[in-house]
Formats: sequence, structure tokens, C-alpha cells
Amino acid sequence: MTKADDIATELGKAYAFEGPALELGALVLDKTAHPEARIRMPLSMLNRHGLVAGATGTGKTKTLQLIAEQLSDAGVPVFLADIKGDVSGMAAPGEESDRITQRAKDTATDWQPRGFPVEFLNLGGQGGAGVPVRATMTSFGPILLSKVLGLNETQESSLGLVFHFADKAGLPLLDLKDLRAVISHLTSDEGKDDLKNLGGLSAATAGVILRELIGLEDGGGDIFFGEPEFDTQDLLRTTSDGKGVLSIMELQGLQASPRLFSTFLMWLLADLFHDLPEMGDVEKPKLVFFFDEAHLLFDDASEAFRDAITQTVRLIRSKGVGVFFVTQTPKDVPADVLAQLGNRVQHALRAFTPDDAKALKATVGTFPKSDVYDDLGELLTTLGIGEAVVTILSENGAPTPVAWTRMRPPASSMAQLDATRQQAIVTASSLQAEYGTPVDRESAYEKLLAKVAPDVDEKQPQPEPERKDDRRREEAAGVGGAIAGALASSVFKSFARSAASAAGREISRSIFGTASRRKRTTRRR
Repeated sequence: MTKADDIATELGKAYAFEGPALELGALVLDKTAHPEARIRMPLSMLNRHGLVAGATGTGKTKTLQLIAEQLSDAGVPVFLADIKGDVSGMAAPGEESDRITQRAKDTATDWQPRGFPVEFLNLGGQGGAGVPVRATMTSFGPILLSKVLGLNETQESSLGLVFHFADKAGLPLLDLKDLRAVISHLTSDEGKDDLKNLGGLSAATAGVILRELIGLEDGGGDIFFGEPEFDTQDLLRTTSDGKGVLSIMELQGLQASPRLFSTFLMWLLADLFHDLPEMGDVEKPKLVFFFDEAHLLFDDASEAFRDAITQTVRLIRSKGVGVFFVTQTPKDVPADVLAQLGNRVQHALRAFTPDDAKALKATVGTFPKSDVYDDLGELLTTLGIGEAVVTILSENGAPTPVAWTRMRPPASSMAQLDATRQQAIVTASSLQAEYGTPVDRESAYEKLLAKVAPDVDEKQPQPEPERKDDRRREEAAGVGGAIAGALASSVFKSFARSAASAAGREISRSIFGTASRRKRTTRRR
């Protein structure tokens, strides 16, 4: 045996696990693949989270695809946030080519083209063909909303009072206009009495919250909040033959709305954390998330939001949920989050600029020292397409030695799915029948407007004094001129005083601020 063969044998042992494992590819030494040395990832370690990184065009999305396919085969449901539409082809079989044939040979893969069970989703009917995903403002909760809006402690406390009042007064908060309507009332002359026993809400604080809500709406938040609300248990489905369903969130066109993307992510993870039981160590994860273009989560994010992400990643592992961030360089992910990602698949990096060189050096520093690859920095800049430097957590939780890996080819199509076929999958989905049609039932906005409508009609012919006009222009920034005028009426004051005294639901919200909801039994596909 040659020295390379000896090294391959030793490294292969480090990735030879007793339990079920995902097949990533073959070890590479001196640019030669050694298919006998299989680089694998233990299924039981997938809830220790991971990072798939690399420059554009290096193959990281196909690595995501390869891992997701094998998770589905193992009966693990998968959620994929698809910013560019690159993974929709997973519903269709791949097409044989010379490149795939050669890659299959290099990695000793018995490649057979096939598609996988896919469910297409989108945010509130935006971003591509898919089942609309919406959430109510009530289930989102004041704590999580405060982190998304970047509010300080005082503002967060005031927002909690607003939610408490709405719960107490029987005013459902379903969408943004409901929340803005309640805030505008509570800061009006007639509404101030309703907060005397709750601590009050200053006009300045209300103005900040209203402005931030407008910013969230401008970023697309109005399409996400509403009904019917998506039940996150629907992400945990398997097919009748035991395969995990791949839920692909179509987010094309939303790159310019990172705040909406971040808002959705936090609600999704927080809702799952709130409802899933503690599982501890698992033979396989309950669910695995893949967030492509992960830098969008953290760009311009507040410190509170970053802290919330860090806390979520740290704690949701015990619920059997794995989270993989897919991005260009590890520096796109905050250090506290990066420290939670035990599985690393690093594709090629470029070093064309001083900033690139710094990022490369920082990336090398996140890997264990290698006795096989002398210059990891140089290796990372010379990797071929579909090759990666890998280190993962072994079954005993220790990091494996660094392995230059030639990745296996995915079995499904690496091209975007035909739009007609994708729409057919959406139309046939049982989820489309449940969530496809938006519902705009009576909520806080309509209730407040209905209570004061007669008073508004009576006063409509009368010219308004200048002072009221000024106030209404200020309130219009929050809820629009018509509803602002309605909320200024004294009729609502009487209504508010006679409202029910049910305790606010926010006191029972989880640490992430989401309200509990009755969950349906997880349906099979």
C-alpha cells in the first residue's frame, strides 16, 4: 500500500460510524478520490446543526440537496428556504450526464435518478407558486415582535400592554392593521382611561412602535400576517411509505425584503420550539431546516434579534430539530451562532481582495488543525466544483479530522422544476385546500370601526376643527385617515369600558413570545 492509501484508511475509519449515517462523498488526497474512504455524517448528530458555505457556483446548494434527499429517505421531514429557486427540481428525477457518471464513479455511488416528495410553500401567496403561509399577530406575540422591530425594553413592555389590552377587550389581533388600530385608540384622548390600571402608554413610545410597524409593512409584513394561520406541525409529515416530506419555501423575489424573511424564520422556529416536546438525544432528528442565503437573516439585524436566533439555535436542539445555515462564508453568521454549528461543509472560497483574504483566514481558524492537509487556506481556494472540506461531529460528539471530500451527485434534478409541473403539485396538495384561500374575518380593526361607525356618519357633514385635523394626520401614519377618525369617537370609549376582563394571554407565552394554539394531529401526505 502507498502512503496515500494508509492515510485514506485512517481517515476512513474516523468517518465509519456504527449507526445510520448520510453519505457525503469520497475522500480526496493529492486530487485523487479514494472511494473506499467514505465521508459520512451520523444521522443522530444532525440536530447539532451545521453550516454549508462556499463562494457562488462552488456547489453548496447541491450539497444541501444531497443531504436533504437522504434525510427524506431516512424518514426525516425537511424544510428548505429557497431564495433563488434552485432546489425546486427535487420533485423530479435527475438527468444522466457525463459529469454525473464520472462523479458517481469517483465516489462509488450507485446513481439512480428519482424525485422526492415535495410540498411547495410561499409567504402569504408571494414569491412563487406554493401553499400560502400566514401567521396571526396574536400567535406571533409581543416579545418576538419586539425583537423583529428592534424595540428597547420600555417599548417592548408597552407593546406587551397593547397585546394584553386586546386580549382583555376581546379584540382579535390578526394582522398589522388590527395592531395599529388598537395602538391608535389607546393613545387617543378617549382611550387613555383604558390603560390607567395597566401602566399607561406614552404617545412617544406609541409613535415609535407605529413607525416600526409601517417599516415592517413596507418590507412585506402585510402579506405574512393574517389567516388562515399555518400550523407548523404540517412541516413534520411523512409519506405513506415512510419518507420525509420536503417542504420548500419559495422565496424568489424576496431578497430585497430580509426583514420579512427574518420575521417568518423567527416565528417558525419559535412556534416549533413552543410546541415540540423535549427529546434529548435522538436516533434521528424530528425535523431539519436549511436556510439558504443565511446572511439575509442577520444583515442589519438588531442585537436583540441576533440574541434570539442564538438562543433558538442553542435550545431547539433538545427538541430534535436541526438547523443548517447555507451561505458564502462563515463570517456571514454571528460568532455566537457559529459556535453552535457542529457540522461543517466548506466549499471553495475566493481571495481576490483583502477582505476576502481576511475571511479566508477566519474560515481556516474554525477548522481543527489537520496533519494531512498542510495549508488549509490554499486548499480552500483550489477546491473544484462539488468538492468541500468537511468536519462533522462523530457519534460521541467529538469533531472528526478535516477531510477533503468529493461530494456525491444528487439523485433528483439539479435544474429548476417546470412552472406548470410545480403549479400542478401545489394545486393537488391537501394543504392548498386548507390554506390557499385567505380569510378576513372580523377582528380588532373591524370591531373598532363598527362600534363608531354611526358616530362617524353623524359627524361627517360637520367641518372638523383644525386641532382634530392635526391629530388625525398624525394618526393616519398608523392606521389611515378613515379608521383614525373612527377611533377618535367617544362611542368606542363606552365599548372599551364594558369589555370583558379575561386575563391577557401574553403571560403564558413562551420565552420567544408566541401564543399557544391547539395543534392538529400531524397528517401524513
